[in-house]
Amino acid sequence: MPTQSPLELLEIAKEAAAAGSDALMKHWGKLEQVRSKGRPGDLVTEADLAAEAAVLAVLHQRSPLIGVLAEETGLQGPLGELQWCVDPLDGTTNYAHGFPLFACSVGLLKNGKPILGAIEAPALQQSYWGGHGLGAYCNGDLLQVSGCNDLSESLLVTGFAYDRFEVQNNNYTEFCYFSHRSHGVRRGGAASLDLAFVAAGRLDGYWERGLQPWDLAAGVALIEAAGGVVCDYNGSALDLASGRVVASSPGLMEPLLAGLSSCQPMPKEIYKA
Repeated sequence: MPTQSPLELLEIAKEAAAAGSDALMKHWGKLEQVRSKGRPGDLVTEADLAAEAAVLAVLHQRSPLIGVLAEETGLQGPLGELQWCVDPLDGTTNYAHGFPLFACSVGLLKNGKPILGAIEAPALQQSYWGGHGLGAYCNGDLLQVSGCNDLSESLLVTGFAYDRFEVQNNNYTEFCYFSHRSHGVRRGGAASLDLAFVAAGRLDGYWERGLQPWDLAAGVALIEAAGGVVCDYNGSALDLASGRVVASSPGLMEPLLAGLSSCQPMPKEIYKA
Protein backbone atom coordinates (compact mmCIF):
# COMPACT_ATOMS: atom_id res chain seq x y z
CA MET A 1 0.00 0.00 0.00
CA PRO A 2 1.21 3.54 -0.72
CA THR A 3 2.41 5.37 2.37
CA GLN A 4 2.40 8.97 1.09
CA SER A 5 0.10 11.50 2.76
CA PRO A 6 -2.53 13.38 0.70
CA LEU A 7 -0.28 16.45 0.72
CA GLU A 8 2.67 14.41 -0.57
CA LEU A 9 0.47 12.90 -3.29
CA LEU A 10 -0.68 16.37 -4.29
CA GLU A 11 2.94 17.45 -4.66
CA ILE A 12 3.53 14.43 -6.90
CA ALA A 13 0.51 15.40 -9.03
CA LYS A 14 1.85 18.95 -9.33
CA GLU A 15 5.31 17.73 -10.33
CA ALA A 16 3.89 15.33 -12.91
CA ALA A 17 1.56 17.91 -14.45
CA ALA A 18 4.42 20.41 -14.63
CA ALA A 19 6.60 17.85 -16.41
CA GLY A 20 3.84 17.22 -18.93
CA SER A 21 3.33 20.96 -19.37
CA ASP A 22 7.01 21.47 -20.13
CA ALA A 23 6.83 18.81 -22.82
CA LEU A 24 3.78 20.47 -24.35
CA MET A 25 5.50 23.83 -24.60
CA LYS A 26 8.52 22.27 -26.32
CA HIS A 27 6.18 21.23 -29.15
CA TRP A 28 3.91 24.30 -29.05
CA GLY A 29 3.76 25.77 -32.55
CA LYS A 30 6.15 23.12 -33.91
CA LEU A 31 3.94 20.11 -34.59
CA GLU A 32 5.06 17.86 -37.40
CA GLN A 33 2.09 15.49 -37.49
CA VAL A 34 -1.55 15.60 -36.39
CA ARG A 35 -3.40 12.28 -36.66
CA SER A 36 -7.02 11.31 -36.17
CA LYS A 37 -7.97 8.53 -33.75
CA GLY A 38 -10.90 7.65 -35.97
CA ARG A 39 -13.70 10.04 -35.09
CA PRO A 40 -13.86 13.56 -36.56
CA GLY A 41 -12.08 15.98 -34.24
CA ASP A 42 -10.49 13.29 -32.07
CA LEU A 43 -6.83 14.07 -32.66
CA VAL A 44 -3.46 12.95 -31.34
CA THR A 45 -0.07 14.57 -31.87
CA GLU A 46 3.55 13.95 -30.91
CA ALA A 47 2.96 16.48 -28.10
CA ASP A 48 0.29 14.23 -26.50
CA LEU A 49 2.71 11.31 -26.50
CA ALA A 50 5.69 13.31 -25.21
CA ALA A 51 3.66 14.88 -22.43
CA GLU A 52 2.23 11.54 -21.34
CA ALA A 53 5.70 10.00 -21.23
CA ALA A 54 6.92 12.89 -19.08
CA VAL A 55 3.98 12.58 -16.68
CA LEU A 56 4.32 8.81 -16.38
CA ALA A 57 8.04 9.06 -15.70
CA VAL A 58 7.32 11.19 -12.63
CA LEU A 59 4.43 9.03 -11.40
CA HIS A 60 6.29 5.76 -11.83
CA GLN A 61 9.32 7.13 -9.97
CA ARG A 62 7.49 8.98 -7.17
CA SER A 63 4.54 6.63 -6.59
CA PRO A 64 5.37 3.18 -8.00
CA LEU A 65 2.69 1.46 -5.90
CA ILE A 66 -0.16 3.43 -7.51
CA GLY A 67 -1.55 2.37 -10.87
CA VAL A 68 -2.20 4.79 -13.70
CA LEU A 69 -4.98 5.23 -16.23
CA ALA A 70 -3.63 7.42 -19.03
CA GLU A 71 -5.42 8.55 -22.17
CA GLU A 72 -2.86 7.37 -24.73
CA THR A 73 -1.36 4.27 -23.10
CA GLY A 74 -4.26 2.98 -21.03
CA LEU A 75 -4.06 1.17 -17.70
CA GLN A 76 -0.67 0.49 -16.18
CA GLY A 77 0.76 -0.63 -12.85
CA PRO A 78 -0.80 -2.17 -9.77
CA LEU A 79 -4.54 -2.19 -9.08
CA GLY A 80 -5.59 -0.77 -5.72
CA GLU A 81 -7.82 1.75 -4.03
CA LEU A 82 -5.71 4.59 -5.47
CA GLN A 83 -5.31 5.30 -9.17
CA TRP A 84 -3.82 8.19 -11.12
CA CYS A 85 -5.81 9.52 -14.10
CA VAL A 86 -3.74 11.34 -16.71
CA ASP A 87 -4.81 13.53 -19.61
CA PRO A 88 -1.46 14.62 -21.06
CA LEU A 89 -3.00 17.12 -23.45
CA ASP A 90 -6.58 18.10 -22.78
CA GLY A 91 -7.66 20.25 -25.71
CA THR A 92 -5.62 18.62 -28.47
CA THR A 93 -7.71 20.26 -31.19
CA ASN A 94 -7.13 23.68 -29.63
CA TYR A 95 -3.41 22.94 -29.32
CA ALA A 96 -3.10 21.75 -32.91
CA HIS A 97 -4.68 25.00 -34.13
CA GLY A 98 -2.56 27.26 -31.93
CA PHE A 99 -5.49 28.15 -29.65
CA PRO A 100 -4.15 28.56 -26.08
CA LEU A 101 -6.89 26.76 -24.13
CA PHE A 102 -5.22 23.43 -23.40
CA ALA A 103 -3.85 21.74 -20.32
CA CYS A 104 -2.04 18.79 -18.79
CA SER A 105 -4.22 17.19 -16.12
CA VAL A 106 -3.23 14.69 -13.41
CA GLY A 107 -5.90 13.53 -10.97
CA LEU A 108 -5.98 10.90 -8.25
CA LEU A 109 -8.92 8.59 -7.59
CA LYS A 110 -9.64 6.74 -4.37
CA ASN A 111 -12.01 3.84 -4.88
CA GLY A 112 -13.08 5.47 -8.13
CA LYS A 113 -13.73 8.92 -6.67
CA PRO A 114 -11.60 12.01 -7.44
CA ILE A 115 -9.76 13.23 -4.35
CA LEU A 116 -7.01 15.55 -5.61
CA GLY A 117 -5.31 16.78 -8.73
CA ALA A 118 -3.21 19.28 -10.60
CA ILE A 119 -3.91 21.03 -13.90
CA GLU A 120 -1.28 23.00 -15.81
CA ALA A 121 -2.37 25.50 -18.48
CA PRO A 122 1.04 26.62 -19.74
CA ALA A 123 -0.06 28.97 -22.51
CA LEU A 124 -2.18 30.81 -19.92
CA GLN A 125 0.62 30.62 -17.33
CA GLN A 126 -1.86 29.15 -14.85
CA SER A 127 -1.26 26.26 -12.45
CA TYR A 128 -4.21 24.75 -10.59
CA TRP A 129 -4.03 22.23 -7.78
CA GLY A 130 -6.05 21.06 -4.81
CA GLY A 131 -7.92 18.27 -3.16
CA HIS A 132 -10.23 17.18 -0.41
CA GLY A 133 -9.14 18.81 2.83
CA LEU A 134 -6.31 20.62 1.03
CA GLY A 135 -8.08 23.58 -0.56
CA ALA A 136 -7.92 24.59 -4.21
CA TYR A 137 -5.44 27.06 -5.69
CA CYS A 138 -4.39 28.82 -8.87
CA ASN A 139 -0.81 30.10 -8.89
CA GLY A 140 -0.93 30.01 -5.10
CA ASP A 141 -4.17 31.99 -4.74
CA LEU A 142 -6.99 30.25 -2.87
CA LEU A 143 -9.98 29.42 -5.06
CA GLN A 144 -13.68 29.48 -4.27
CA VAL A 145 -16.63 28.81 -6.56
CA SER A 146 -18.94 31.72 -7.31
CA GLY A 147 -21.94 32.50 -5.19
CA CYS A 148 -24.26 32.64 -8.21
CA ASN A 149 -27.67 31.03 -7.59
CA ASP A 150 -29.67 32.67 -10.39
CA LEU A 151 -29.50 30.97 -13.78
CA SER A 152 -30.34 34.23 -15.57
CA GLU A 153 -27.23 35.84 -14.03
CA SER A 154 -24.86 32.94 -14.71
CA LEU A 155 -22.07 32.36 -17.19
CA LEU A 156 -21.90 28.68 -18.14
CA VAL A 157 -19.60 26.40 -20.08
CA THR A 158 -20.07 23.11 -21.90
CA GLY A 159 -18.60 20.95 -24.64
CA PHE A 160 -19.61 18.50 -27.34
CA ALA A 161 -18.53 14.86 -27.50
CA TYR A 162 -16.82 13.35 -30.52
CA ASP A 163 -19.95 11.29 -31.28
CA ARG A 164 -22.06 14.43 -31.78
CA PHE A 165 -22.15 13.73 -35.52
CA GLU A 166 -23.59 10.27 -34.94
CA VAL A 167 -26.21 10.56 -32.18
CA GLN A 168 -29.20 12.77 -31.46
CA ASN A 169 -28.37 13.05 -27.78
CA ASN A 170 -25.49 15.40 -28.58
CA ASN A 171 -25.97 18.43 -26.26
CA TYR A 172 -27.16 20.81 -28.98
CA THR A 173 -30.61 21.27 -27.42
CA GLU A 174 -29.10 21.85 -23.98
CA PHE A 175 -26.72 24.44 -25.39
CA CYS A 176 -29.60 26.38 -26.93
CA TYR A 177 -31.74 26.06 -23.79
CA PHE A 178 -29.13 27.49 -21.45
CA SER A 179 -27.91 30.09 -23.96
CA HIS A 180 -31.38 31.66 -23.82
CA ARG A 181 -31.60 31.56 -20.02
CA SER A 182 -28.18 32.78 -18.90
CA HIS A 183 -25.62 35.48 -19.61
CA GLY A 184 -24.12 33.03 -22.06
CA VAL A 185 -22.63 29.59 -22.63
CA ARG A 186 -18.97 29.21 -23.54
CA ARG A 187 -17.33 26.25 -25.25
CA GLY A 188 -13.66 26.12 -24.26
CA GLY A 189 -12.70 22.75 -25.71
CA ALA A 190 -10.79 21.42 -22.67
CA ALA A 191 -12.89 19.85 -19.92
CA SER A 192 -10.19 20.11 -17.27
CA LEU A 193 -9.97 23.87 -17.77
CA ASP A 194 -13.76 24.22 -17.84
CA LEU A 195 -13.80 22.60 -14.40
CA ALA A 196 -10.85 24.66 -13.17
CA PHE A 197 -12.56 27.88 -14.23
CA VAL A 198 -15.69 26.88 -12.31
CA ALA A 199 -13.53 26.15 -9.27
CA ALA A 200 -12.01 29.63 -9.63
CA GLY A 201 -15.43 31.31 -9.85
CA ARG A 202 -14.76 32.62 -13.36
CA LEU A 203 -17.61 30.46 -14.63
CA ASP A 204 -20.68 29.53 -12.61
CA GLY A 205 -21.62 26.13 -13.98
CA TYR A 206 -20.62 23.36 -16.35
CA TRP A 207 -22.27 20.34 -17.88
CA GLU A 208 -21.11 17.87 -20.51
CA ARG A 209 -21.53 14.29 -21.71
CA GLY A 210 -19.23 11.80 -23.45
CA LEU A 211 -16.27 12.41 -21.15
CA GLN A 212 -13.59 10.03 -19.90
CA PRO A 213 -12.23 9.65 -16.34
CA TRP A 214 -8.99 11.42 -17.27
CA ASP A 215 -11.02 14.43 -18.46
CA LEU A 216 -12.67 14.76 -15.08
CA ALA A 217 -10.51 13.46 -12.25
CA ALA A 218 -8.40 16.51 -11.41
CA GLY A 219 -11.05 19.14 -12.16
CA VAL A 220 -13.78 17.47 -10.12
CA ALA A 221 -11.47 17.33 -7.10
CA LEU A 222 -10.67 21.02 -7.57
CA ILE A 223 -14.32 22.07 -7.67
CA GLU A 224 -15.21 20.11 -4.56
CA ALA A 225 -12.17 21.54 -2.76
CA ALA A 226 -13.30 25.04 -3.78
CA GLY A 227 -16.76 24.58 -2.28
CA GLY A 228 -18.62 23.53 -5.41
CA VAL A 229 -20.86 20.57 -6.10
CA VAL A 230 -20.58 17.87 -8.76
CA CYS A 231 -23.08 15.21 -9.78
CA ASP A 232 -24.58 13.21 -12.63
CA TYR A 233 -27.32 14.57 -14.91
CA ASN A 234 -30.02 13.17 -12.64
CA GLY A 235 -28.54 14.66 -9.47
CA SER A 236 -27.05 11.41 -8.19
CA ALA A 237 -23.42 10.99 -7.16
CA LEU A 238 -20.98 11.40 -10.01
CA ASP A 239 -20.11 8.16 -11.79
CA LEU A 240 -16.99 8.70 -13.88
CA ALA A 241 -17.91 5.75 -16.08
CA SER A 242 -21.12 7.50 -17.20
CA GLY A 243 -19.15 10.29 -18.88
CA ARG A 244 -21.74 12.83 -17.71
CA VAL A 245 -21.06 15.64 -15.27
CA VAL A 246 -22.76 18.72 -13.88
CA ALA A 247 -20.66 21.06 -11.74
CA SER A 248 -21.49 24.43 -10.24
CA SER A 249 -21.77 26.65 -7.23
CA PRO A 250 -24.20 25.04 -4.76
CA GLY A 251 -27.06 27.45 -5.43
CA LEU A 252 -27.02 26.92 -9.17
CA MET A 253 -27.20 23.13 -9.25
CA GLU A 254 -30.99 22.84 -8.97
CA PRO A 255 -31.81 25.06 -12.00
CA LEU A 256 -29.08 23.35 -14.04
CA LEU A 257 -30.50 19.90 -13.34
CA ALA A 258 -34.05 21.11 -14.01
CA GLY A 259 -32.98 22.53 -17.35
CA LEU A 260 -31.18 19.38 -18.39
CA SER A 261 -34.17 17.20 -17.50
CA SER A 262 -36.47 19.34 -19.66
CA CYS A 263 -34.38 19.09 -22.84
CA GLN A 264 -35.19 16.67 -25.63
CA PRO A 265 -32.72 15.64 -28.35
CA MET A 266 -32.70 17.87 -31.42
CA PRO A 267 -34.13 16.28 -34.62
CA LYS A 268 -31.26 14.90 -36.65
CA GLU A 269 -32.25 16.69 -39.84
CA ILE A 270 -31.45 20.03 -38.17
CA TYR A 271 -27.79 19.32 -37.50
CA LYS A 272 -26.86 16.45 -39.81
CA ALA A 273 -24.79 17.64 -42.77
